[in-house]
Amino acid sequence: MFVRSGLGPRIVSGLTLATLNVRLEKVAREIDLHITGGIVLPMVDDDEWFRGDLLVDSGRIVEVARGATPPGITARRTLDAGEAVVLPGFVQCHVHVVQSLLRHQADGLELLPWLRDAVWPYEAALDGDGVEAAAELGIAELLCGGTTTALDFGTCRYHDRAFEVAERLGIRLVSGKTHMDTGEGVPAGLLEDTDRSLADAAALGDRWHGAAAGRLRYAVAPRFTLSCSRELLAGCAELARSRGWLLQSHANENLDEVAAIRAATGSSNLEYLYRVGLTGPDVVLAHGVHVEPQEVVLLAASRTTICHCPGANLKLGSGIADVPGLQRAGVRVALGADGAPCNNRLSIFHEMGLAATLHSLRHGASSMPAERVLAMATREGAAALHLDHEIGTLEPGKAADVTVVDLRGWSLQPDGHPAARIVHGATAGDVRHVVVGGQPVVVDRQLETADSTELRQRIRHAWEATSARMGRAR
Repeated sequence: MFVRSGLGPRIVSGLTLATLNVRLEKVAREIDLHITGGIVLPMVDDDEWFRGDLLVDSGRIVEVARGATPPGITARRTLDAGEAVVLPGFVQCHVHVVQSLLRHQADGLELLPWLRDAVWPYEAALDGDGVEAAAELGIAELLCGGTTTALDFGTCRYHDRAFEVAERLGIRLVSGKTHMDTGEGVPAGLLEDTDRSLADAAALGDRWHGAAAGRLRYAVAPRFTLSCSRELLAGCAELARSRGWLLQSHANENLDEVAAIRAATGSSNLEYLYRVGLTGPDVVLAHGVHVEPQEVVLLAASRTTICHCPGANLKLGSGIADVPGLQRAGVRVALGADGAPCNNRLSIFHEMGLAATLHSLRHGASSMPAERVLAMATREGAAALHLDHEIGTLEPGKAADVTVVDLRGWSLQPDGHPAARIVHGATAGDVRHVVVGGQPVVVDRQLETADSTELRQRIRHAWEATSARMGRAR
């Protein structure tokens, strides 16, 4: 008999726990993957954790077992989780993997100069090989840091190459090309014809949404109000809803941005986005730093998700989003690292640590408990991406997206609630194993889906070529 995890019988992805147990018994008690001996933090309930094993077969969790697995179970592969926490793979709801080659090259700037003087010239200089290498760098960093799912923002061109990398390296990626058809300081190479921009996105989404056995999905991605015409924003909303895809954009990040949008539109940014269709339960808006009271009401009423990116908001001097206030108002808030040029790392641990401490300044030391922050980085992120039926918790029947965090580091000693140890003590370097859809992609801190030496060489060559094109364009 399998030991139930205490999570209770439930239906997940059309399968009941009883059905899964019968199926497992029929395959002679042999499974694909056994993650053994860890402290299991299922994230179904914040306070539930226990020592146990995870059994995985055909890409899905078939048992979350308390204590030792019963005898007679054999696995084609075993991952040791001794002295480690086993938890759902982390979900980041705002990243730019295509910006990864610009890391350490755009420091000391606020948002609008950062875009005009660094990011847009860089994106205009990218060719297909550059997009591919940047995606390889960003996705490798995400996976090795325990992030198994990301909502990603591309650039305007060559976005097929980013999806190809995601397919090859094994991450669960929801992504889309960037839309831009106007804006002060936008390079000619990024300014798009409105209809062509929408047509390109439709073709990309039709090709990639649901690819890699559902691991890849499409999300329509207008950059932000200042670089998109009203026609383009409305077209993006119409396209996404006609296909059942998510929408993502940036909003209310910087005071100068907010003021420029009011001057251009005659209203607050979120009221304008509401009028063009860019709010709703299918929308994730990054940042939400400077949100007026009536905009908070709009976010809650429309069930729009805000993705909190504290690392990037601090580096660019944008401010601190009022996450506790948003949550009290009923707004879902997820976490994301944004991009390497405005954060310098894509670490969910960095974002969790900031989210758990920054808000003490305004709301008090108990305002963001570790359990809540960890939920934002797992099940809340999954729900924001409409993937909570598949990922975000460790439950029988769900896709086996799993991160194993080593507890032997000095900052994780000697003991404590696993959530507190992860949020306040762990770093990306403590990630031991990562599994996506039942496939180990990081084992003993080593990326399994690419040759790291060759990958670093391609990344270096791509940056040198991109940097040279940027220099010639200036």
